[in-house]
Amino acid sequence: MQTNRKFLVAGAVFGLLAVILGAFAAHGLKEILSEASLNSFETGVRFQMYHALLMLILGIILTENDHKWLFYIFLTGTILFSGSIYLLTTSAATGADFSAIALVTSIGGALLIIGWFLLVLKFIKLKNK
Repeated sequence: MQTNRKFLVAGAVFGLLAVILGAFAAHGLKEILSEASLNSFETGVRFQMYHALLMLILGIILTENDHKWLFYIFLTGTILFSGSIYLLTTSAATGADFSAIALVTSIGGALLIIGWFLLVLKFIKLKNK
């Protein structure tokens, strides 16, 4: 069976980082962040893990040349969505003002929605074998 290495590597890295960041939030940020900020941070971790699992699945079912653009949509969407949430929620703890990147979260979310929509279209077009 042929696998798509890019999806598999990205999925594994996203999963690894989601576990590390989730543990960091639970143990290192719990006393520093407000409950609302901690909940938002955990949302970033959760969405990152969802998309890590998706990337692993796509790495198994998609061939190397099958929809390279789908890889970049999910990669960029996950980084922008979760990454901006991490920065925005920890700004009080770091003293850095990341409010200027708030729109990035929406752009990342829109890319994830587009990726899922395109995936739905791809699966609708599948022919029974």
